[in-house]
Amino acid sequence: MIRNVLKLLALLADEIVIVALVIIFLRRVSARLAVIVGGALILFNLFLVKLLWGTLKKKAEVGAEALIGEKAVVVEDLNPVGLVKVKNELWTAECISGTARRGEKVRIVQVKGAKLLVEKDDNAGKFL
Repeated sequence: MIRNVLKLLALLADEIVIVALVIIFLRRVSARLAVIVGGALILFNLFLVKLLWGTLKKKAEVGAEALIGEKAVVVEDLNPVGLVKVKNELWTAECISGTARRGEKVRIVQVKGAKLLVEKDDNAGKFL
């Protein structure tokens, strides 16, 4: 929650600075006009935040660790080592729950270097 508030404040910081600079350097402009313009900019930003809030809250999907919990499809039998396909990429994988046949779904539980440790996904049948 605090993190989201900080993101929102970061988005609004430029409007606050613009209003302050207008008031300080352009004394000819009335404070009322500066506040109206600043308020309009803040409302515009709030509108954008509402549209993009899901993107702001979304966890970054970077690195191999982002694969943990994802489903993969066995491309080459895991006995216990073979190949799986996840997000259109082929990975070497090791099945920690025995073996898995081609076409079965597995779940990624850990990433060890360039190898995925997977377990059978008993909730799903054949995929290919």
